[in-house]
Amino acid sequence: MDDVTVGVLLFLAAAAFVAGWVDAVVGGGGLVQLPALLVAFPQAAPVQLLATNKVGSIAGTTTSSLTYLRRVRLDLRTAAPLAAAAFVGSLLGAVVASWIPRAAFNPVILVVLVAVGLFTVLRPELGQVAALRYDGRRHYAAALCIGAAVGFYDGALGPGTGSFFVFALVGVLGYGFLEASGKAKLANFATNLAALVVFVPQGVVMWQVAAVLAVSNVAGGYLGARLAVARGSRFVRAVFVVVVCAFTLRIGWDTWQQLVA
Repeated sequence: MDDVTVGVLLFLAAAAFVAGWVDAVVGGGGLVQLPALLVAFPQAAPVQLLATNKVGSIAGTTTSSLTYLRRVRLDLRTAAPLAAAAFVGSLLGAVVASWIPRAAFNPVILVVLVAVGLFTVLRPELGQVAALRYDGRRHYAAALCIGAAVGFYDGALGPGTGSFFVFALVGVLGYGFLEASGKAKLANFATNLAALVVFVPQGVVMWQVAAVLAVSNVAGGYLGARLAVARGSRFVRAVFVVVVCAFTLRIGWDTWQQLVA
């Protein structure tokens, strides 16, 4: 992509900054960044867009992960196996990513977003405080299943992974939104790294674009993580609901356009 204009790069930089901020607070930055790449490069292969998106995303998740680790006491006994399972799941997902048709992206994401949004809105007490539902082996087994399932989705498709991690940690395991967001960052870092292990050797990354995304993601991720830690679970939940609703509308519109085209 040697013919990328300055205007396109500025557009992508702005989108990546917002994506990094959103991803650090509640996850789902890919639902800003990947559509921006789709707009900027309508003729690119899906695997190119996914791979380039991952380079930008891993820069942001690295920054936000370090910020959470410094400022929030995360239970690494859960976060570590969650991230390990997510890494393996993402590897498998990335292997099959090149087989997924571009038209399949939006319908799959839309169904999951609607389900997640409705569940969260109808349960206002969800994630305000931690109330773990399992202990011992059941807790860790559930964390491994969440990591593997969401990790596979991230490797294969990607958008909204951080939000899905947050939702699963809150809705299934019973964490508060703030601690769930911190754990989600570590797991999301692992999934991004695993996907790049597959994508980079394939030579599908648009490196000039990826560098712009990475720098902007770092800035957005740092600011977003600091704000989330300062404001707590109530703020993170509010942002989560807004993000899910906004992207449900956006992707719903895109899906409708595909159907009537």
